[in-house]
Amino acid sequence: MSLRIGIGGIFIECNHFTDQLTDSSAFKRSEWLSGAELLAKDTGVLGGMLSLLDAKGFESVPLLYASACPGGAVRTEVYDALKNELLQLLNAAGKLDGILLCLHGAGSSVNAPDLEGDLAQAVRSQIGDRVPIVATLDLHAHITAELLAETDALLAWETYPHIDAFKTGERGAQAIIDILKGCLRPFMAMAKVPLVVSAIQGQTKPPGPFADIMNEAKRLEGNGMLYSINPILVHPYLNLADMGGGVLVVANESQSEAVDIAKRLTKIYWDNRHELQPQTFQPRDAIRKGMNIEGGPILLVEAADCCGGGAAGDSVHCLKALLAEAPDQTAIIPVVDPEAAKLAHEAGIGRKIRLRLGHQIDQKWGEPVFLDGVVVRLSDGEFTYCGGIWDGRIGCMGLTAVVEVGSIQIVVSTNATYDWMTEQFDLVCLDIVNAKFIIVKNPMNYQQAYEGIMKSAFVLDTPGPTPANTNVLNYTNFISDSFPTDADLEIDEPIVLISKRRDLAKI
Repeated sequence: MSLRIGIGGIFIECNHFTDQLTDSSAFKRSEWLSGAELLAKDTGVLGGMLSLLDAKGFESVPLLYASACPGGAVRTEVYDALKNELLQLLNAAGKLDGILLCLHGAGSSVNAPDLEGDLAQAVRSQIGDRVPIVATLDLHAHITAELLAETDALLAWETYPHIDAFKTGERGAQAIIDILKGCLRPFMAMAKVPLVVSAIQGQTKPPGPFADIMNEAKRLEGNGMLYSINPILVHPYLNLADMGGGVLVVANESQSEAVDIAKRLTKIYWDNRHELQPQTFQPRDAIRKGMNIEGGPILLVEAADCCGGGAAGDSVHCLKALLAEAPDQTAIIPVVDPEAAKLAHEAGIGRKIRLRLGHQIDQKWGEPVFLDGVVVRLSDGEFTYCGGIWDGRIGCMGLTAVVEVGSIQIVVSTNATYDWMTEQFDLVCLDIVNAKFIIVKNPMNYQQAYEGIMKSAFVLDTPGPTPANTNVLNYTNFISDSFPTDADLEIDEPIVLISKRRDLAKI
C-alpha cells in the first residue's frame, strides 16, 4: 500500500498598511480548491508536489488549498472558515503519513497575525508529533518561532522574479519523502537581523546584493549535513514584532551546522543592507529624465501601489504628473477603480466620459483626479497567467475599460490583480512597444516583462502602502530598532530561532 500524503494550504501575502481587509471573494476569484479540483493542479507549487509524489508512488490526499491576490489582513470569519474546512478535511482523511503545506509566509488575519504559524499549530495539534509536516514558502516570508516549532522542514523559493514555483513544490515533496525514508532527520535554524527593506533590489539573478547571498547559499548546499539553505528577504509591509530577514537552514540532524551557517550567511546579508536600498525619484523628475531619453518605453515604477504587495492599485499620483509634464506623450497606466470601470461600461465604446478617478478604495494615500476621456475598449477582465506562481490560472480584473485622455491610455479595472508579465495589458490589446511611458506597479517583475524593449526604468517615490523606501512607514509593533528606519543601526549578532526535534515516523 502506498504512503498517503495530505496536501493543502492557505496562500496569501498580506499588508498591514492598507485600510482594506481581504474577504472571501478574493479567494473565490482565485483558488478555493479541494477534492478532484486540487488534485487536478499541474502547475505552480501544488503541481510540483503532486507530480513528484505521483512519480514516486505516493498517494496524494487532497485537503483544502486557497490562494488570493495579496491584500489587507484576512477577515476573521474568512480565515476561520478556511482553517476549519482544512481541519475538517484533515480529520476525514484517515491515517496520513505526512503533510505538505503550500504557504506564503507573509499571511496575516485579524485574529491570527501570524497566519502560517497559527495554521501549522492547528494542523500539528490534530495529527500529533509523529507525522512530518513540510511547508513551502515564498522567499519574502516572515518566519516566526511558532512556524519553526510546528513544522519539520521549510523550503523557500529560490528565485525572484518567482520562476521556480513548480520546482519548489517538487523540493517540498522530496523533503517529505526523504524524511519518511529516514534519509533526512531535519533540524532548522533561522538567523534574523532587523533588516526590513523593499524587494526593489532583491533579484536573485546576478548582479545584486541578494543574488550574492542566494548564490553562496546554493553553493554550500549538499555537503551532507546541509539539506537546504534559504535566504529570506522578509515582506516589509507587515507590522509585526520581530520582523527581519536572514537565512533559514535545514540541516540533516546537525544543530551546530544549521546554526553556524545561518548566522554566517545572515551576517553577510546584514553587511549588504545599504546596497538593498533603492534610488527613487519624484514622478515629475522621472518624467523629465525620460523625455531626454530617445524612444521608449520608459518605465515609471510606482512600487508604492503594488497590488502584488497588498496595495489597492488605485493610485493616480503618477497619472497626475504625466498630465502635467507630458500630456502629449503616449502613455499607459493601470488604475483599479470599480465605479469608474462600471461607468465606462455603461457609457460604451466611443463615448466621452467624465471620471473622478483613483484613490477611491484606499483613500488615505491621495486625492482623485477629475478628467474627461473616451472609452476605447471594454473587457470582462479575464486573462490567463503565462508562467510564475499562478501559471495557467485565470486572473480576474472584473469589468475593465481602456479610457483615453489625449495620448494617455488608462486601464481601469474593478479588481486588483497580481502582475507577472504583461497579461493585463495584452488582454486589452495595448501597444506597449511603441509607448513612451508605461506606469508599472510592481517592484521586480517589470524587469522580466519588459526585458529587451524598455529603454530605462525609474523607481518612484510616491505615497502608498508598498513604498520602495520602507522608512516612510509607521511601524508600531517593532520591539527594537530596524534598518533603514535607523540608517546607522549596528548589531552584534543575529537572533537565531530553532526548530523542535521529533521522533518522526519512517517507512
